[in-house]
Amino acid sequence: MPKNSRALEQLEQQWRQIFSTLQGGGEVSPALRLRTEGFMQALVALDVTTVTALQASMVTIYGECFQQELPDNWQELFPFPQIPGFGLRAPVYPSTRE
Repeated sequence: MPKNSRALEQLEQQWRQIFSTLQGGGEVSPALRLRTEGFMQALVALDVTTVTALQASMVTIYGECFQQELPDNWQELFPFPQIPGFGLRAPVYPSTRE
């Protein structure tokens, strides 16, 4: 297996971990997210792949994990190499009786 192929497989595993955790209501550590974004940037800088190819793969994996597509303008909200992902909103409870 070529080394480039292994690097892309590793990146896909990281995306699946992030999206599956978020889809399940869990929290993703900033370290994992930032390392994955840096990995994406490095793969493009080293000419292993392109921004377009990475984003297409990430959109596919996002769809598999969340069972829905990203909005059309997701790239405006999350410019490369940011990973689109949202956790569930935390419940808010009043701190006073009023």
